[in-house]
Amino acid sequence: MDNMIDPKEVRAGDEVFVIYRNPHTPTVANIKQAEIVQHPHNPEEVALFLHETYHLIEDEDALFSSEEAAQDAYNEIFTDQPFEG
Repeated sequence: MDNMIDPKEVRAGDEVFVIYRNPHTPTVANIKQAEIVQHPHNPEEVALFLHETYHLIEDEDALFSSEEAAQDAYNEIFTDQPFEG
């Protein structure tokens, strides 16, 4: 997917866009802006700060450089539910 960021290359201060699944309703996904921050418990690591919560960044996470790139990926993944931002 175009404009996807390698999770290993993010730095504290980067702003990214993610496709975020609602943990309470797994069939619902949204595009959210998030920030890469210093991990609060491990200064050697960074974390994704989303919804006022720190999330560990995993290799499978899809991080995008722009909302448009995230929307394009969303539309590729969820062909039956086009993104309506």
